[in-house]
Amino acid sequence: MKKQESLQQQTAQEIAHVLTEALPYIQRFTGKTMVVKFGGNAMTDEATTSFARDIVLLKLVGINPVIVHGGGPQIGDLLKRLGKTSEFIQGMRVTDAETMDVVEMVLGGQVNKEIVNLINRHGGRAVGLTGKDGDLIRARKIFLKQNSPEANAPELIDLGHVGEVESIDASVVDMLVHGDFIPVIAPIGVGEDGRSYNINADLVAGKMAEVLKAEKLILLTNAPGILDKDGELLTGLSLAELDALIADGTIHGGMIPKTQCVMDALKGGVSSVHIIDGRVEHAVLLELLTDQGIGTLLLRR
Repeated sequence: MKKQESLQQQTAQEIAHVLTEALPYIQRFTGKTMVVKFGGNAMTDEATTSFARDIVLLKLVGINPVIVHGGGPQIGDLLKRLGKTSEFIQGMRVTDAETMDVVEMVLGGQVNKEIVNLINRHGGRAVGLTGKDGDLIRARKIFLKQNSPEANAPELIDLGHVGEVESIDASVVDMLVHGDFIPVIAPIGVGEDGRSYNINADLVAGKMAEVLKAEKLILLTNAPGILDKDGELLTGLSLAELDALIADGTIHGGMIPKTQCVMDALKGGVSSVHIIDGRVEHAVLLELLTDQGIGTLLLRR
């Protein structure tokens, strides 16, 4: 009986230590806005439930999370079931009108509503949006440039309904945040032509963080963060150090556009950016409310 009481006391002390370690971070970030990008590759069943609980806790302690989510793998799965092949050019999905219908169905319907539902089930008050709601995200159509040996000038490639952020009207998001809601945003914008455009979720999250003057941008992906050439996690990086890592090839491939999004956000006024593995249980809380963190911290300096 005494042994059991001792174990219970030790467990209680460990819990108390965790809470007191989190206290200064909660005090520092109360009232601040955090834009959190939840990538489609990080959305395992366990991770999504853990993510929802983390977001609810942040809101309850006075931090204002704004969620932007991806859904690339989920879009690919549905297209495959429909017998439609996905074509990628320079990492971007060619999106014709039929594919755009699937994108809107998956991002604006399936994925968005699943995240909203989980947050609400765990005691939050989430509201799902796409960039088309309230004219939130204005999109500009993207044309890729590709060098052709037969042509003197680069060839322009039409990707269809693929866009970039032209502007964000954050008034809808501000209204929801100040109304004690948690906005959950699908990265679909509308162009001047009235058409829907699929936009990279990292780009939307970065621009959203700039417009909202967010304290932090947090990118949840399926990697631990930025790694050096030996596979060791790097953290506390500055803009100059990021430039150097790109120049020497340490940052390469699909991490380059993500890093560019990070750099743009920092230059745009966001205080710090975190790249973390969203598949880790309670990744958001571990990164924000502990001394060690679990991912890569990037600083504007």
